[in-house]
Amino acid sequence: MVVYAESSRVELPLAHGRVRGARGRYPLRLMYASNIPVILMAALMANLNMFGLLLYTRLSNIPVIGGAWWIGKYLPGSTQPVAGALWYLTRPNGLHTWLFPLIDPRYRGYLQDHEPWQMALRLIIYTTVFIVGCIFFGKFWIETTNMGPEAVARQIQSSGMQIPGFRRDPRILKKVLERYIPALTVLSSALVGALAIFANLIGTVGNTSGTGLLLTVGIVIRLYEDIAREQAMEMHPVLRKFLGVE
Repeated sequence: MVVYAESSRVELPLAHGRVRGARGRYPLRLMYASNIPVILMAALMANLNMFGLLLYTRLSNIPVIGGAWWIGKYLPGSTQPVAGALWYLTRPNGLHTWLFPLIDPRYRGYLQDHEPWQMALRLIIYTTVFIVGCIFFGKFWIETTNMGPEAVARQIQSSGMQIPGFRRDPRILKKVLERYIPALTVLSSALVGALAIFANLIGTVGNTSGTGLLLTVGIVIRLYEDIAREQAMEMHPVLRKFLGVE
């Protein structure tokens, strides 16, 4: 599923303004925001869990929030909350931690003294918070790494390429890209978050997280794309300037 999502893309046709017959395509991947939103959101939730653990174990003398079970309750020697608000923000890891307890009483021990409706509420809260957070971090990442419509339009313009049928003007390119990039940013961020959550829900080989699965597959695909791009640049030197090598 990750490979399919990573390989899906929309390609904008491009033509060189000076070299007749030189054409290319600018790929806008379905996973335009890459894995960064999931990494940032996972890091945020890990930090929340760390502060909750510190408040419950090391900073319990702080008034109101120190040792408060409603923030997060931790068993001795455990780093995962068993109750409190942070329990609702903790990722499930495998079908045995949520699905089996809901349908078979023999697995109720995995609910950690919670009711089935609380587990269902936990899944809803975790999924909603994670996906909304991924969308926020995805938009932040795109705007701060020059991947927005205006920055991409300047990149295409500086390479001498243009979209056939449109004037060679960065403002025109920006309007065309604005049809795709903002929507792709939201869609890709939500999709990559949903993929990570789905991997956590069903459990993955080696008990890894959904974030680890996305990173592993993404790195292998990027390596393949880098090798293919190097071969393309050797066959078509005009692409070197467009890709920013020269």
